[in-house]
Amino acid sequence: MPNPTQPILDIIDLSITLPDRADRRYAVDNVSLTLNRGEILCVVGESGSGKSVMTSAVLNDIAKPLKVESGQVIFDGKDVLKLSQNELNKLRGARISMIYQEPMAALNPAVKIGKQVEEVFSLHRPEISAPQRKIETIQLLEQMKLPTPERIYASYPHQVSGGQCQRIVIAMALACKPDILIADEPTTALDVTTQAEILRLIQDLKEVYDNGTIFITHDFGIVADIADRVAVMCQGKIIEQGSKQEILMHPKEPYTKLLVDAMPLLETTRTPDLGRDDKPVLEVKSLHKIYGATSTKVHALNDASFVLRKGETLGVVGESGSGKSTLAKTLIRLIEPTSGSVMINHQDFLALSDRDLVKARKNIQMIFQDPFGSLNPCQTVGYMVTRGLLLQGVPSAEARQRAVKLLSQVGLGEQSLWRKPINFSGGQRQRIGIARALSMEPDVVVADESVSALDLSVQKQVLRLMNDLQKSYEMAIIFITHDLRVAAQISDYITVMEKGEMVEFGPADKVFNNPKHAYTKKLLDAAPGCDWTPPRLDPEEAARIVKDLEQA
Repeated sequence: MPNPTQPILDIIDLSITLPDRADRRYAVDNVSLTLNRGEILCVVGESGSGKSVMTSAVLNDIAKPLKVESGQVIFDGKDVLKLSQNELNKLRGARISMIYQEPMAALNPAVKIGKQVEEVFSLHRPEISAPQRKIETIQLLEQMKLPTPERIYASYPHQVSGGQCQRIVIAMALACKPDILIADEPTTALDVTTQAEILRLIQDLKEVYDNGTIFITHDFGIVADIADRVAVMCQGKIIEQGSKQEILMHPKEPYTKLLVDAMPLLETTRTPDLGRDDKPVLEVKSLHKIYGATSTKVHALNDASFVLRKGETLGVVGESGSGKSTLAKTLIRLIEPTSGSVMINHQDFLALSDRDLVKARKNIQMIFQDPFGSLNPCQTVGYMVTRGLLLQGVPSAEARQRAVKLLSQVGLGEQSLWRKPINFSGGQRQRIGIARALSMEPDVVVADESVSALDLSVQKQVLRLMNDLQKSYEMAIIFITHDLRVAAQISDYITVMEKGEMVEFGPADKVFNNPKHAYTKKLLDAAPGCDWTPPRLDPEEAARIVKDLEQA
C-alpha cells in the first residue's frame, strides 16, 4: 500500500495560460496536487480538461504557445520549472519518465528495439559498458514479460505487436528506475486483453520500484482497476480529489457524477425479437478475404455469415487483427472479397458494377472511426451532408432540406451548414459523420469503431443518438468495436471474431451472460471495471447537469 507520509512530488498553485484567442484563459488554473511514493494517482477528465498540460509541467516540457503564469513543481526539494536545460536533461528519463499514448510514435522505426532501450542507459548511466547495457536491456525486457526477449532485442518496432511496443516503451521509461512515472493514456489504442495486461504490469512494477505513478485517463473503468487516489479535472481546474472509493462511489461534484454515470458496463440493453418473420435487409453468406500467394495465404476473413433485419444491430467484437475492419470494408466494397455474397434487400451487392453500383451504394453507408480525419477540413458541413444526395440526382433544394432536418436530429442545427469541421468538437464532428451517413437514408449502416475516439460522456450521448435514429430510420447497423462494454449498450446480436473467424454468434444477452467460446470468456474477463457498479444518475438529473455545465 502507498505510504501517504512520503510525498514525492508537490504541484503548488500552478497556472498555465493559453494563447490569446483560446476559448478560456488557462489551460491549467491554480492547480495544487501531491503525489506520494508507492501510489498510483489517476488524473481523470475529458479532452481539453488540462490533464496532459499539467503533467507536462512535471517535466518542464510545456508547448511554446503556453506559458507558466505562476506556481511551482517541487521534486527533490527543487522547483522543476526553474531548472537549467542541463539539469532537466539529467532529470528527464532518469528520475522522471513518461509513457506516451501511442507506442509506435514513441519508437524510431529505423532503429532496432535493443538499441533504443540501450540509448537510455547511454544517456543516463554512461559508466555501464556496452556488453552490460545489452545484459540489462534483455533483463528489462524479461521484466516486462515479453516473450523471447533476445528476438525482440534484435527486432524493429514494426516486427512486434502494439501491446509489445507499449511494453517496450514502459521498459525505456523504467530503465533508470525513476522516482516518478507519468503514463499519458497508455492503453487507449490497445485491445482490451492487452490493456488488462499493461494495467496489471504497471501495478506490479509499482511494488517493485516503489515509485509514484501519475496515470492520465478518461476511463473510470481503468480508475476502478488500478487507482489508489483520483483527481478530477475540468476546464483546467482540479474540481475534486480523494481516494478511489470516495470518487467512484460518493462523487460530490456534478461533473464527476456525470463522468461516473457515463461509464459503460457489461450489461445488455436490447433483446432481439426472435419471432420476427419479416424479410432480412442484409444477408451475408460465406464471405472470405484472402491475402497473399498460395504459400503465404492469410485468411483475413473466413466464412463470415449472418442475417440482419430492419432496426437490428450486430455488434462485432474482437482484438486487432481479428478481421473486424476487413469485414466492414468488404461489406461496403472498399476492398473486394475473395468469395461470398452480400445481399442487400435481396440484391447481390457484390455482383454490381458501374452505374448500378453507384446507385446501390446509397443503401449501405459507413460511419468512420476518426471524427477528425474522416471530414474534409476545407469543406462546409452542408457540402459534405448534401454531396451524396446531389450525386444521386436529388434536387438541391430537397437535399438542403434533408440536411437541415438531419443536423437538427443529431443536435447541431441549421447554422452548422455553413461552418467547417475546425469549428466543432470531436463529439460534434462524429454527429456530422452520422448525419452524412444517414443523408442517403441507407438500409444498412456500418459503424467502424465510431465512438472509440470520444470521451465517455460524449460516447454515451452518441450511442443514445444512434439508438434513437435507428428507431426513426429503421436501418440495420453493423457496429464494430473492441470494447465489449460499448457493444453491450447498442447491440441486439453479438459476434466475436478471432483470426478472421466468427467464433461465437448469438443474442447479446446470451453471449455476455453465457459465453461458449474460450476466447469470448477471455475478452469478457479483461474488460476494465467489471467488479465495480457505479452509482447511476436519474436521466432528468443527468440532463440538468449537462445543461448547467453548458451554460457555465
